[in-house]
Amino acid sequence: MVLELKFPAQPTLAAALAVAPLLAAYLLSFVNIAIFWNNHHHMLQSAKRVNGAVLWANFALLFWLTLIPLVIRWIDEAGITPWPVAAYGVVLIAASLSYQALERSLIRAEGEESRVKRAVGTGFKEWISSILYISAIALAFVTPYISVGCYVAVAIIWLIPDRRFEQAQ
Repeated sequence: MVLELKFPAQPTLAAALAVAPLLAAYLLSFVNIAIFWNNHHHMLQSAKRVNGAVLWANFALLFWLTLIPLVIRWIDEAGITPWPVAAYGVVLIAASLSYQALERSLIRAEGEESRVKRAVGTGFKEWISSILYISAIALAFVTPYISVGCYVAVAIIWLIPDRRFEQAQ
């Protein structure tokens, strides 16, 4: 994930503070990518069988994750304004749904006794995350800063790696 991060125009604290929102957005996006990456790694380590449906679900997840730098650039250019902040949420919820589709594809490929199915369980964290993402998209048009808070909250929920896959091994 590479963004065109620019050095401040002047070597002053005020100039550095001017680029701080973009750096914070980059940090949040990096953390989100790391969360997806870690959970993806653990899930695929648990899987024993991969088929075409699994591969396509994996590509769908990859597609949505590759859009994160685009919406971060839009936030950089437009500021923390409704449409770019909502678009960030759309990308995150689409990536989340793609991840869940990948889970379901692995379960179908392996059958009802798969380790992935045992690990996924009820998906409580996934439901909370989806609710926060959907809320954040809508709230972006009320106050984008609350939306950003929702995105940070989801990242905090997932910051501790998901141990379900490790425990199901």
